[in-house]
Amino acid sequence: MSKNKFTIPVMAFSAGAIVANVYYSQPLLNEISHSLNSHENNVGKISVLAQVGYGLGMFFLLPLGDKVNRKRLILFLSLLLAAVLVAISFTTSLPTLLILCFLTGVLSTPAQIILPMAAALNKEQRGKNVGIVFSGILCGILSSRVIAGWLADLYGWQSVFLFSAGLIIISLYLMSRFLPEIPPKFKGNYLNLLSSTLKLIKKFKTLRQAALLGAFTFGIFCSFWTTLTFHLSGEPFNYSVSTIGMFGLIAIGGALVAPYFGKRADKGNVFNNLYFTVGLIFLSLLALLIFPFSLWVLLLSIFFLDIGVQATQITNFTRIYALDEESHSRLNTIYMTTYFIGAGVGTYFGLLSWSIGGWTVAIIQMLVWSFIAFGIITLSRAHKL
Repeated sequence: MSKNKFTIPVMAFSAGAIVANVYYSQPLLNEISHSLNSHENNVGKISVLAQVGYGLGMFFLLPLGDKVNRKRLILFLSLLLAAVLVAISFTTSLPTLLILCFLTGVLSTPAQIILPMAAALNKEQRGKNVGIVFSGILCGILSSRVIAGWLADLYGWQSVFLFSAGLIIISLYLMSRFLPEIPPKFKGNYLNLLSSTLKLIKKFKTLRQAALLGAFTFGIFCSFWTTLTFHLSGEPFNYSVSTIGMFGLIAIGGALVAPYFGKRADKGNVFNNLYFTVGLIFLSLLALLIFPFSLWVLLLSIFFLDIGVQATQITNFTRIYALDEESHSRLNTIYMTTYFIGAGVGTYFGLLSWSIGGWTVAIIQMLVWSFIAFGIITLSRAHKL
């Protein structure tokens, strides 16, 4: 098999290994709370800060993918990430942990530099390649819960981050061998780069619509997985950390459909795709509201909810990467910054809803977000965005 045939799989694996670091903490919140003797609301800020850091990294670091050598940028940031992860594994202070988890979010940016790199490799298979790499990202997000739960039960929550540091080092080796050298196309300075990035918001209506839709759907995703940890750790389930983490395995099945939706987006059917995928999210949440303590309903809802969220993002990615061939990283900057701001806000409102009324209020809040997502699609279709 030629070296080129390994490129997309290496991209998918590495992007998944990197982005998982934003989410390892979610199933560990109760464990960290007990370990550091802190209230669960204070510990919940770990997830919020990691996602906010990721969003800021999207805005300030991701545009550099159009200005400097992408491969070197990815390797440099990944090396710093490995160092921060080692530091987290020795941390016993919540304030220090909050700062380091914020930095982890910022330094997980390479996952999103890899994604537009995959889009640039083959225009005819753009949807398929983006779908495969995004599948790797989603598998990283979801498997992070399984890995975190298993390791935390065996060796404590700190071992999760030490394990991840080792995984990043393996990724560094693979990326150094298989990532392509893509010459940068932007010739201005850094401030001009950021300025040109912001101008894309005004220039492309499709980008604005896709970014807002991505923010609301991924906000639902993060709100769900954060509150699910508390839901499953209480009555009537009383599951352990490792058992809660195993629920991520169910959602990984949804990652297998990403290339299919990428192909559909390449052929058109954009708004039909989006109505269908957001519809899956809505129906999954509605089922959880009606049957809050049914294990079978929960398992099916997790599976279809994650298909809906993932397929929505794949359709969005395929659309925005077709807007401007020379601005892939900057287009991704706008999309992913908005996307992960949505993640941070979704996590915040998930925690707030849980503190107000537990699982029922949290699900109602997510249903409201899904209605807003439907509204964005409908308005966009009406104005032919």
